[in-house]
Amino acid sequence: MSRGSDDHSASVSGSGPWVAPGEPKEDGNPSADASKHCDDGTPETPSLGAAASPPPAELAAKAAPENDDEPQNTLTKKFTGAEWSALRKFRPMLPATFAEAFPDNPGASSTPYILWGVTIDPTEPKNAKVSVILMKFLRARNLNPDEAKSMLISTLRWRQSFDVEGAMKEQYPEEIFGKLGKIYGKDKQGHPVVYNLYGAIKDTSVVFDDIQRFLRWRVAFMERSIALLDFETVDQAVQIHDYEGVGLFSRTENSKRAASEATSIFQGHYPELLTRKFFVNVPSFMTWIFWLFKPLLSSATLDKMAVVGSGPRTIGTALLPIIDEHELPKRYGGSADGF
Repeated sequence: MSRGSDDHSASVSGSGPWVAPGEPKEDGNPSADASKHCDDGTPETPSLGAAASPPPAELAAKAAPENDDEPQNTLTKKFTGAEWSALRKFRPMLPATFAEAFPDNPGASSTPYILWGVTIDPTEPKNAKVSVILMKFLRARNLNPDEAKSMLISTLRWRQSFDVEGAMKEQYPEEIFGKLGKIYGKDKQGHPVVYNLYGAIKDTSVVFDDIQRFLRWRVAFMERSIALLDFETVDQAVQIHDYEGVGLFSRTENSKRAASEATSIFQGHYPELLTRKFFVNVPSFMTWIFWLFKPLLSSATLDKMAVVGSGPRTIGTALLPIIDEHELPKRYGGSADGF
């Protein structure tokens, strides 16, 4: 996003294209991270045995901000005590973070930056939406402020060099890229639902002949889905990866390179933007890859993923508990006309 203008057009979804089920993608966590996470994304601590749990009121008090002028929204109210502690250490690092990210700008340490439609002012970072954004980088790095700072610096530098705003403005052939990704409906919690249709184009050469064009479209598509997040009540999306039509020989050297580069982009620069990820219509010859990669994935990543069978009835059994029937296309077991 550009610096200094409140542009809500940017935002996003997406995992690496043509990546087999189970391959680690943009959850923002290292693929072989050995540390475990609780459902809320905080590091899981060992049990201390028979010690009694504090009463709920005491837990709430510990999780609350240290002072009552902390801006709050629905999402920040879910932060744990450990997360608030990490956030308070991270926020004072923002001037130095921006200065390192933009060394050619002498005023970078005090210049606001727009990320995913949210203005981050390094000199006045106490803002509920900003807290939600910063928490994504913290959670992706196990609440380590120094590592979160490095990740944010890397992301800001990448967005500038990749020219994300320019990618959003580019025109991509609708007959090709319009078929590969769809954003349709919401789940029962208000999360937008993003569909990646890997078998929609039979001639993959037209998609991957120009790898950089594909990557720029993929990032723009991701940004479009993020634009649907308000970072007040909703800050994540649901992804459905549909492999219908994908054959044994669908992958080419170019598609593999594109998948690798896209996976690196989304892992490194789009942390904690997915709430659930479903792989549907997965060919039998690909399911073994999920089990191959499963031991390498963190428990937090595995909790978000599900490999589902084929056909509307089977898929609907998995999706209807989280997506209302009228929001789910018929091809996936719902009643909506869809796309």
